[in-house]
Amino acid sequence: MKNRIGVVKRKTTETDISLSLNIDGKGDSRIDTGVGFLDHMLTLFARHGLFDLEVKARGDVHVDIHHTNEDVGIALGEALNKAIKDKRGISRFGWTYVPMEEALCRVVLDISGRPLVSLALLNGTSAGESDVPSVQKDGYSFKDAEHFLVSFTRQSKITLHIGFGKSSDLHHLLEALFKALGLTLRQATRLDKEIKGIPSSKGRL
Repeated sequence: MKNRIGVVKRKTTETDISLSLNIDGKGDSRIDTGVGFLDHMLTLFARHGLFDLEVKARGDVHVDIHHTNEDVGIALGEALNKAIKDKRGISRFGWTYVPMEEALCRVVLDISGRPLVSLALLNGTSAGESDVPSVQKDGYSFKDAEHFLVSFTRQSKITLHIGFGKSSDLHHLLEALFKALGLTLRQATRLDKEIKGIPSSKGRL
């Protein structure tokens, strides 16, 4: 069987992005977005998801990282959607916990065709500003990560529930999150020989 690969080229007045995602890869990555911390997170995502990911992005980061961060999320979501095609034989669901020292993150997802991101504490209560580190890491904030995930899920059309414990270290929290996202997508996109056709009683996702 051929590897499942999604390739996206996205060019606007604000960004110029080329992205390739092989979901049957080995975890290799070559990433250059112009946003160092995002590069680091996507490298972790690819490594633990066993995805081969190549990203080349140029954006107006001299203004801020907003457009590049958003458009890379959009391109990654589009590439995932292309790679899984009609979703025949995929496991569809995935879930995992990942610790990073004091930080703990849970990711549960459904390749459902219904884009949604839910961020909450592990006990189920809504997360407020006081529950996440306010200090930015190399200019990257928790809000930036949330914006990236919203852009990603809208294009990939997945339902994504993220739970996390309180952490004083933004780097640790986001590292646990992106590792967990990679691991969980690896589960959900995995082909299951026992699943015949599309894993939905409706016949489509």
